[in-house]
Amino acid sequence: MTVQAIAEKVGLSASPCHRRIKLLEESGVIERYVAIVNQRAVGLPVSVFISIKLERQTEADLERFARAISGWTEILECYLMTGHRDYLLRVVVADLAAYEQFLKKKLTRIEGVASIESSFALDQIKYSIALPV
Repeated sequence: MTVQAIAEKVGLSASPCHRRIKLLEESGVIERYVAIVNQRAVGLPVSVFISIKLERQTEADLERFARAISGWTEILECYLMTGHRDYLLRVVVADLAAYEQFLKKKLTRIEGVASIESSFALDQIKYSIALPV
């Protein structure tokens, strides 16, 4: 939305609305602006959720895993978890062969990984990046 459209929606003039948006950006409430790209349209229709269990959960082992995966573009999200897994990843790939290569050439080569469990999404029922505020 344009600043003018936002201002009209919230009942302000454009100048104070722009100042408030700038304050939200500067305070970190608004981190960045993004375009949502359709993963199917760009040839990445397969979503895989991967549970990772490490051999040990020391700080050094957790940091090693995080460093190893941080630059891999196939991974859209990575969470450090409680419970029976240490990490939960969301990965997108073109097909099963691409996932096999990702698994063999990357994930299985990380030192300290005890187990990898993959679940393939059949359909996306809901997806949102909007926070319930």
